[in-house]
Amino acid sequence: QVQLVESGGGLVQAGGSMRLSCALSGRTLGNYVIGWFRQAPGKERDLIAAIRWGTTATHYADSAEGRFTLSRDKAGNTLYLQMNSLKSDDTAVYYCAARHFTTNQYTNWGQGTQVTVSS
Repeated sequence: QVQLVESGGGLVQAGGSMRLSCALSGRTLGNYVIGWFRQAPGKERDLIAAIRWGTTATHYADSAEGRFTLSRDKAGNTLYLQMNSLKSDDTAVYYCAARHFTTNQYTNWGQGTQVTVSS
């Protein structure tokens, strides 16, 4: 039982930075892994990074490591994705999602927020 709402997307210049927010609600968030995904037009939805909410253990995709960073505001039930050195191929709809730590499938998804990187 977890709900997610993304915000913070918009237009940014190549080389710039942007921080996305994922607001979480639920009573047992410590039992969930929260992930950031993105989907460009005509492409698959790909995992960027994920965090076990209760332990702060993190995993980054190869494409994100070094430029994208997860951070957690536990008191505010918010997960941030800091994106630096943005490139035009980072343009996509960005989603946050949740899965129970006992499964490998993300079952709860936000509506997404558009990020457009201009060249």
